[in-house]
Amino acid sequence: MAMQAVKECGPVTLIEPDEVPDDAFIAPCAMMGAPTVMTEKGGGKDDFDRLFDLVEQYSGKKIYATMPMEAGGVNSMLPIAAAARRGIPLVDADGMGRAFPELQMVTFTIGGASATPLAYSDEKGNAGVMNNVSNKWTEDIARSITNIVGGQLMICLYTMSAKMCRDWGVSGIVTKSEQLGKAIRSIKEGLIDTTTEQRFLELTGGCRLFSGKVIDVLRETRGAFNFGKVVLEGIGSDKQHEAYVEYQNENLQCVVNGETLATAPDLICLVDHDTYIPVPNEAVKYGKRVLVVGLPCAPQWRSEAGLELVGPRYFGIDTEYIPVEERSKRKGE
Repeated sequence: MAMQAVKECGPVTLIEPDEVPDDAFIAPCAMMGAPTVMTEKGGGKDDFDRLFDLVEQYSGKKIYATMPMEAGGVNSMLPIAAAARRGIPLVDADGMGRAFPELQMVTFTIGGASATPLAYSDEKGNAGVMNNVSNKWTEDIARSITNIVGGQLMICLYTMSAKMCRDWGVSGIVTKSEQLGKAIRSIKEGLIDTTTEQRFLELTGGCRLFSGKVIDVLRETRGAFNFGKVVLEGIGSDKQHEAYVEYQNENLQCVVNGETLATAPDLICLVDHDTYIPVPNEAVKYGKRVLVVGLPCAPQWRSEAGLELVGPRYFGIDTEYIPVEERSKRKGE
């Protein structure tokens, strides 16, 4: 969608939060629902234009720019398409520094921002604007609507000032994502040594957690979320060992030989063992050889307020949060 929009409408201007005028109105956008549904339904060209029109009519303000609310998965790409078709800049920031499954799980919640007014629409033409008493209520109500309309809803939320974006956004995340993509491409094209994982880990700043072959995949769609577990049998230096990764849309925990090596809010990424291209959960299948990598989360999430929102216990994982870089050093102790 993003590539097609840029091809049809021209390139998107990426701006830093400090470049946004003080009186500007920023309108982030995203897709809510299960990623597997998105692969089946896709999206329309005018989805976000309709949402932006709704927001401008409701607020009486003209949208200056948009931005991703999460920099992972499809929601890293949809704002690019929206910016191209609307002819507005894209702010180099998001509210997560990764992806999380629920709407209230953004750094802007820590900063006291409201997710509403939230504009929504589906592929049938249903649309509306909601106002709610809290960001968690917004998650619950919007999730219910998402279920009713078939598991996918386009949304515009957390409309904000330039100050809110500067103070609480995860700045530079779009540029960082681009740099990671270039690093992976350089490996894929043989521009650097592909025989060692160390170079890849240096480029990404990641921690090696496990290398294995997928031997089982458990999946279910429940409450407009994808839940699942990927079971791995060790290969290479991890031969004779086992691991699993549990997820709710996003990976939440990695356990190796019964020892937890990473939990939310740190990132747990599955990449192809040979090409290092990311493997999304909906593409995981039996026999796939993957490298599991942990990446440190944005520092905002390691605060007390951040861990209350997205720490392991929120997701029902019975362990204290320990940064992935510390856990990986203790591996096997």
